[in-house]
Amino acid sequence: MFSDRVSHFLFLALEIMSALLLLVMGILVLVVLVVYIVDRSQTQQAIRRNYPVIGRFRYLFEHLGEFFRQYFFAMDREELPFNRAQRSWVYRAAKDLDRTVAFGSSKDIYRSGSIIFVNTAYPTLDEDMVETAPLVIGPDCPHPYSAKSIINISGMSFGALSKPAVQALSHGAKLAGCWMNTGEGGLSPWHLEGECDLVFQIGTAKYGVRDAHGNLSDDKLLQVASHANVRMFEIKLSQGAKPGKGGILPAEKVTEEIAAIRGIPVGKASVSPNRHPEIRCAADLLAMIERVRQVTGKPTGIKTVLGSPDWLDELFSEIQIKGVESAPDFITLDSADGGTGAAPMSLIDDVGMPLRESLPILVDKLVEYGLRDRIRVICSGKLITPSAVATAICVGADFVVSARGFMFSLGCIQALQCNKNTCPTGVTTHDPRLQQGLDPESKSVRVYNFHRNLQHEVGVIAHSCGVAEPRQLRRVHARRVMDDGRSISLEDLYKLR
Repeated sequence: MFSDRVSHFLFLALEIMSALLLLVMGILVLVVLVVYIVDRSQTQQAIRRNYPVIGRFRYLFEHLGEFFRQYFFAMDREELPFNRAQRSWVYRAAKDLDRTVAFGSSKDIYRSGSIIFVNTAYPTLDEDMVETAPLVIGPDCPHPYSAKSIINISGMSFGALSKPAVQALSHGAKLAGCWMNTGEGGLSPWHLEGECDLVFQIGTAKYGVRDAHGNLSDDKLLQVASHANVRMFEIKLSQGAKPGKGGILPAEKVTEEIAAIRGIPVGKASVSPNRHPEIRCAADLLAMIERVRQVTGKPTGIKTVLGSPDWLDELFSEIQIKGVESAPDFITLDSADGGTGAAPMSLIDDVGMPLRESLPILVDKLVEYGLRDRIRVICSGKLITPSAVATAICVGADFVVSARGFMFSLGCIQALQCNKNTCPTGVTTHDPRLQQGLDPESKSVRVYNFHRNLQHEVGVIAHSCGVAEPRQLRRVHARRVMDDGRSISLEDLYKLR
């Protein structure tokens, strides 16, 4: 009797499963039929019209291709914008894992453009190492800034970044003792939450310091400057990923909170002007710098990507006319291969000088015009590894800033979704579901670890070169591999220009 009941239930279950299977198959056939009709009827895409249903896989594979290349097909050193070796180093540094490697380098040191550091026969001993002393920016300002760290967080706005990402960076910067640049989206509570040092960026739309007509407001400047953590102001002229184009924040990322901070409509794309309308020449630029500095009492500088050395001649000549006190307190020089949340490919690929060329030009021009001691040099653009940072210091940078390096420390996987609202790691999305994956408390520790380990290994390079701390690195301490395979000292290379 019992076995008969079991058999009956098994038979009934099989019948139900068969019916469900037939139902699912029927639905699938119906869906395929509908898709077939839709594809054959539409006229926008030739592949789908000629190959209905199966033609859709082409677009799926095209989308997935960038991820398969990143994880399965690209070699460790060949991927752009950042290769696997670079990303892996940042991930290990952020997790405070072992960063040593075995057997030998996978880097092609014979390739033209490679940098080789000049080790000494008598490297610096542990007992001879010294801490890098703070460097004062804007010493003549009522509120000068004594910057402790060589390495700092570059401009990324609340809007381009999610709330938990900004929170993690703010708390991490406080732990690391470095500054954090707000980006052009204004000052949010999440920037202030971690109580780190902040650089307030004034973009071309002047979000956070604009009046009802979009003009620069002295009252708003004073309001921002009243926060003790806001240490400097940076007037953004351009950035390396999109010189000649203002910031772009897609409509789906303009939430109520972001719109309120920026002073713009909800759900409407935030597109900044190509430049500050009131800055038409070097004299206008110096006038704005002086206005911001006078109103806030804090160091004020500019951010730009260099297109021609002639622009520096015009600016520095105007400073000589007006007096050295009119000069910016710092210049943040961005590289043509810098990052962005969104930019036209025509600009991101083909406009502006890379840092390798523009940084020595800037430093040498400052020396030529007698402004090197007056203006601090900050540089950015793919500076996420010890060698990249050390090279910039050798050439003449006082500070380096990184955006994407710190994004990697938050868990960014280079999914290339920054210009959408679909970032899978929660770093650049305002989708609450996706943001859940980014825990600010634990990620702030990773920000700190990345900063600490990066700064430490820059020191390792410096000590190998025989100097006591990174700021003592000079051009003579690095060589560049030329087309013929031989290397030349950076000191001699830049004299040949």
